[in-house]
Amino acid sequence: MESQPPIVTERLLLRPFVHEDAADVRRLAGDVRVAQGTLTVPHPYPEGIAECWIATHEAAWESGCGAVFAITLKAGGVLLGTAGLTVRQPQRAAELGYWLGVPYWGHGYCTEAARALVDFAFACFAVERVHAHHFARNSASGRVLRRIGMEEEFFRRGGVVKAGVAEDIRGYALTRARWESLRGLH
Repeated sequence: MESQPPIVTERLLLRPFVHEDAADVRRLAGDVRVAQGTLTVPHPYPEGIAECWIATHEAAWESGCGAVFAITLKAGGVLLGTAGLTVRQPQRAAELGYWLGVPYWGHGYCTEAARALVDFAFACFAVERVHAHHFARNSASGRVLRRIGMEEEFFRRGGVVKAGVAEDIRGYALTRARWESLRGLH
């Protein structure tokens, strides 16, 4: 398989992570507010975990089961956060996940990156569906998913456990047919 390509949007460059990004990942993900909004980011953020996480990306891409991108500003290359896809080929589905460092919240970067990644999922992985979920208390994440055309599919009380606390979650999805109609591809 070819190496993971970058994705360019109006303001962003989504690119594969490199080892040198680890310090910025640790700084951004180490903010308790980032951890509180995600299922998989721990707090405190342990030393060495960013390097281990980055080291898993190439194998996921090469096996066709995922793609993780560093969200950076196109101008200047500042690392803002991450967006990724977990692909389940037999089901022809992908799960979208993302987080941004707190200084970059509220600027539309997450929506821009998520939209680009959904387009990438349908084009590159030939999936029929992209889905995502968020903690019900994280309404900003729900707004991102609605802005990119996803529709809410479920609300699940106590759907996941984070740090020993049951969290309500909301799930969203976008089918290929809806994506094509939103993009005027029919």
